[in-house]
Amino acid sequence: MKRNNKHIPVLAVTMGDPSGIGPEIAARAFARKTIYEVCRPVLIGHTPTLQKAIKALGLKTEINLPATPDKARFQPGTMDILEIGNDVAHPVAPGKVSAEAGELAFRAVKMAAELAMQGMVDGIVTGPINKEAINMAGHHFSGHTEILAYFTHATKYAMMLADDDLRIIHATTHVSLRKACDLVRKERILEVIQLTDEGLKKLGISNPRIGVAALNPHSGDGGLFGMEEIEEIKPAIEEAAKMGIDASGPIPADTLFAMASGGKYDGCVAMYHDQGHIPFKLLGFSWDKGKKAMHSVRGVNITLGLPIVRTSVDHGTALEIAGKGLASPDALVQAIDYAIKLLN
Repeated sequence: MKRNNKHIPVLAVTMGDPSGIGPEIAARAFARKTIYEVCRPVLIGHTPTLQKAIKALGLKTEINLPATPDKARFQPGTMDILEIGNDVAHPVAPGKVSAEAGELAFRAVKMAAELAMQGMVDGIVTGPINKEAINMAGHHFSGHTEILAYFTHATKYAMMLADDDLRIIHATTHVSLRKACDLVRKERILEVIQLTDEGLKKLGISNPRIGVAALNPHSGDGGLFGMEEIEEIKPAIEEAAKMGIDASGPIPADTLFAMASGGKYDGCVAMYHDQGHIPFKLLGFSWDKGKKAMHSVRGVNITLGLPIVRTSVDHGTALEIAGKGLASPDALVQAIDYAIKLLN
C-alpha cells in the first residue's frame, strides 16, 4: 500500500502502563517507516513519558499533538499523540507500580474504546498494562478484556492468543484456578467454540478445525480423574457439531497444543489461563542466557466478541527492565499487523 493512502486503516495504539516498557516499544514501533505503509497510527499516551523514552533510545522522532485522530499527520518520523495526562506534567518513573501510572493507562484504554465506538478510528492496539496499578487507581477490572467489554457493552467475549499456526482461545482467564474449574460449564465452552469459529473465519480460515482441551489429566480417564469432560466439555463439542462447527475433543492438553502448532488444528480452546498461556509463550518468548533478559517476544492477544477490532501484545509491563532500552517492539508490530488483517 502507498504511504499516506487515506484508504488504509486508522489505528489507535495505547501506550500501556507508563512505568513499564510500553513507552519504549511504542517509540520503537512508531519509528519504523513500514508501519505507515500499512496503517495510519495514532498513539494514545502521556507526552512527557514518551518524550523521555524517545530521547533515551536516541530516536529522532518529532511529536505532534492533534486534538482528534483526523487532525493527525500520519507521517514517518512523527509520532501523533492523543494526550491523556495533561494534569501530570512530569515523566512517570519507570519500574514502579503506582496509582498514577494505573490511572494514565486506564484513561488510554477508555479513550481508545470510545474512539473506536464513535468510528473515529478503525481499530485499536493496546500496550501492556499492570492490573495492580489499574486497581490502585480505583478502576476495579481484572484486565484489558474486561475494561473493553465494559466500554463496548459486550456480553460474550473471549481472549485469543495468535502467533503463526498456534491460536489459543480461553474459556476462562483472570480468575483463580479453583474458580476456573467451577466455570468450566457446557454453556460457556459452547460460547467460546462459536467465538473461535467466527474469529478464525475473520482471519481468513474458511473452514476452521478446532481442538478443545480437556480440563483434567488424561482427559479425565473416563471419569477416574474428574467428570468435567463427560458432563460439560463433550456435550458442548457435540452441540457445536450440530451447528456445523468442526470441533474435536476433549483432547488431553499435554498433546493438543503440540498438534496445533504443527498444523493439525487451526485453533485450540483452553479451559483456563495458564493451560493456554504456557505453551504459547514457550514458543513465542526467547530468553537470552547471556544478557539474562528476553531477546524477543512474539504473540498477539485478540479479543473476540467485541463490536470493535482490538489486538494487543501478549506480554506484560516488564517493570524490571523498563527504562533500560532492552524491550523488543516485535509483539507490538505483530499486533498492528493482526489488527490490519482483521480489518481487511
